[in-house]
Amino acid sequence: MHSRASKRLFPVWVAVILACRSDPDPSPPPTPPPSEEPQPPAPPPEDLLQVPSPDWRDQILYFVMTDRFANGDPANDDQGAGEFGPADGARYSGGDLKGLLGRLDYIQGLGATAVWITPPVANQWWDPLVNYGGYHGYWARDFTRVDAHLGTLEDYQRLSRGLHGRGMYLVQDIVLNHMANCFTYTQYDPSDVSAHVRLNTGAKPACGPSQAAFQQWDPTNPAHRQANLFHWTPSIRDYGVRDQELNWQLSDLDDLNTENPAVLAALKDSYTHWIREAGVDGFRVDTAFYVPQATFKDFLYSTDEAHPGVLPVARSLGKADFLAFGEGYATDKPFEDTASRKIASYMTEESTGEPLLPGMIHFPLYATSGDVFARGRPTAQLAHRLEHSREVFARPHLMPTILDNHDVDRFLKGGSEAALRQALLFMMTVPGIPVLYYGTEQGFTEQRGAMFQAGFGSGGRDRFDTSAPLYGLIRELTALRKAHAVFRRGTPTVLRHNEVRAGVFAYQMEHEGQVAFVIFNTADERMLLDNLPTGLPEGRVLELGAGLDPEAEAVQVGPGGRLSLNLPPRAARVFLPSDQTRPVTPEPARVTVTQASGGTVPGDFELSGSAVGVSSFQWVVDGALARTQPVTVKPDGTWSTRVSTTGMVDASLQHSLVAWAGDARVLSGTWTFRVSRVFTPLLTHEDPEGDDVGPSGTYHYPTDSSWGDNHQGDLRRVTLLGSDTVLRIALQTKTVTTVWNPQNGFDHVAFTVFLDVPGRTGLTVMPQQNASLPTGMDWDYRLRVHGWSNTLFDTRGASATQEGTPLSPTASLSVDKAANTVVLTVSGEALDGLTDLRGVKVYVTTWDYDMGYRRLVPSPAEWEFWGADGTTSPLVLDDTPLLVIP
Repeated sequence: MHSRASKRLFPVWVAVILACRSDPDPSPPPTPPPSEEPQPPAPPPEDLLQVPSPDWRDQILYFVMTDRFANGDPANDDQGAGEFGPADGARYSGGDLKGLLGRLDYIQGLGATAVWITPPVANQWWDPLVNYGGYHGYWARDFTRVDAHLGTLEDYQRLSRGLHGRGMYLVQDIVLNHMANCFTYTQYDPSDVSAHVRLNTGAKPACGPSQAAFQQWDPTNPAHRQANLFHWTPSIRDYGVRDQELNWQLSDLDDLNTENPAVLAALKDSYTHWIREAGVDGFRVDTAFYVPQATFKDFLYSTDEAHPGVLPVARSLGKADFLAFGEGYATDKPFEDTASRKIASYMTEESTGEPLLPGMIHFPLYATSGDVFARGRPTAQLAHRLEHSREVFARPHLMPTILDNHDVDRFLKGGSEAALRQALLFMMTVPGIPVLYYGTEQGFTEQRGAMFQAGFGSGGRDRFDTSAPLYGLIRELTALRKAHAVFRRGTPTVLRHNEVRAGVFAYQMEHEGQVAFVIFNTADERMLLDNLPTGLPEGRVLELGAGLDPEAEAVQVGPGGRLSLNLPPRAARVFLPSDQTRPVTPEPARVTVTQASGGTVPGDFELSGSAVGVSSFQWVVDGALARTQPVTVKPDGTWSTRVSTTGMVDASLQHSLVAWAGDARVLSGTWTFRVSRVFTPLLTHEDPEGDDVGPSGTYHYPTDSSWGDNHQGDLRRVTLLGSDTVLRIALQTKTVTTVWNPQNGFDHVAFTVFLDVPGRTGLTVMPQQNASLPTGMDWDYRLRVHGWSNTLFDTRGASATQEGTPLSPTASLSVDKAANTVVLTVSGEALDGLTDLRGVKVYVTTWDYDMGYRRLVPSPAEWEFWGADGTTSPLVLDDTPLLVIP
């Protein structure tokens, strides 16, 4: 996806991979024509520009935004169009192809086997309508030339040869859907598409594509309209409308009519050029959802002699398995697969079953893994996503897997480093092609920060530190994946998950008789893994293949082939069965329960039973060892206890109990139950209509039509509800919109919620909002929630510029669009063991968020709030008074 940053504010992406497996020998180079001129020396036997395709299941991609990676030639940084300025994230920073070539040791040392680069093509350098630059490469003016900021075709060829000489591969980002923003509509009349057109005459280096095939771009020109190379349409207003998704402009980027044979022929010619001339080994196809599925059938497979498709051309050059992966951003709600099936429809033609894009970027897995590892959601959600991938997608092993990228917050923007380490291990041990976004190995939080000292957001230093802890971890994990085919080729089976909360997640990978077990504790506290069935003989020794916690070591399978472990916070372990078996000591103690398992209770309840061989034990609820409930066994061998259901409020979730005697001694089977509880209104604040104008009363929404008169930031009612120690915050605004197809079900507004817990000392500063809390409040916890993020912070490290330390679990989130209400539910467990909601203070503000709180500028602007100086004025549209729970 391109990044319009201020203009393109939602992510969209897909993946396409591998096709047509045959293995012809590379064709010999053509014989040069006779000439009287002296001929240059013959190339070496292997030029290395064209090399055979690898098996992409075995590859690990390193994704680079070229302008932000490394600067090898400062002479090409500034093209004199006002587009260069490393201090400004909207402008070019100076990274180029020579710089990337010079850092291949660094990339290969990490364990990556292929480099994916953002589009290197000649771009629109500056768009004055949005005050943003095309440094990212997705605003093409000519699909067949290297952009002057990045170097020359010769530089690109040297990069290709440099990769191939190391046994590595080159993947190029390409765009079929659109070109640069050269025209837009001030209003739209479909009966007269030449009316109300604004030409982007101030664009640099010029207005309009420079590539001959696409120079007929002006809707006010009758000949251009007749050529019909572009769709004469406005920006998409509703991404849920398929006609708009396919035929309207994505954030004003001029939409190509790919159903016009002339357009498709030009696109095939443009991109096969890079295979022939630069030896590219694969494509990532941007914005795949915005062109018809049938486009890919022709683009990839066409045998037209005049304009052949990508795969036949690649095969003719010895690349039998050319990689092509596209971007189709869609994520599913927990336990749903609607978005997954849309992605699958771009991999296989539904009516015939014929392949289209052999793989897609696995965005549903990206979203769910982020929810589970970074945001503390129940591990059952990831269990569903992992197992259902086998059912929904024909080729899950060919679907690139990601943790973040250039269009969404960095993982560390809202997740801890411990969570990132777990997510990296997960990505390296499940089906798919792992993708590492540059800078992850250096702990980047800036979405598009530069790796080189002079670039944007670099912190004033080069960031190529091979001794960095995350660099070392990734190097170890890539080596693990390469060493064991079971992780690259295997099939996962989930063995254990937690329906209720963060905690244990365990799966088995199996391939051609090889087995591996991967076990996580996603919670920030100790958790119990009890009675995990391994299918192995009791006593079998499991060697440690990898471990993220200091207690990790080889283990032995217990009685009945089951495994029980006491897992420290954020533990992650990979076990590989050995050939060694040791005797197992039988466990003499056993606890049984009288009641039947699986019932529903209204709250705390009595439980009783009998015990043999033990005088006391502890009940472990939902695996949480920090919340065990001790039980004493009576002389007659019976016992009884009252089980606390504090914090359990969702009747759809099944909770678990198991008797435990310390270490890994599990004394019972697993007993289950559900809790039905009701939320009680605690406080309601009715907010005035139309006060979303900032503290000074002078603020306005961006002028882009997607905001319109919706006033998404105008709070109308805030209701606080409670059940035990669970706080529910219902935020009603004038309108809930989904214009940009947001992952969380609402867009054009970000809610920041501050929580002050009695008896604790917090902060009054509001991070990154140029403001302080109302008198009488200091915050201990802070929620920042918008369409693509949901993060809970505490005050550690927080300041006017720093958000603090991310926590998990964050709030659960639901949207009632009909009632224009976003609902956040925060458990007392997340608030450091909160025992009572009375006296908790709440303060809510609205704004919007795009790689940071959206800018505020003095004058009208299309993509910024306006009406004040955002360097000093509070970034607050509307807010509540201080709300205190009685």
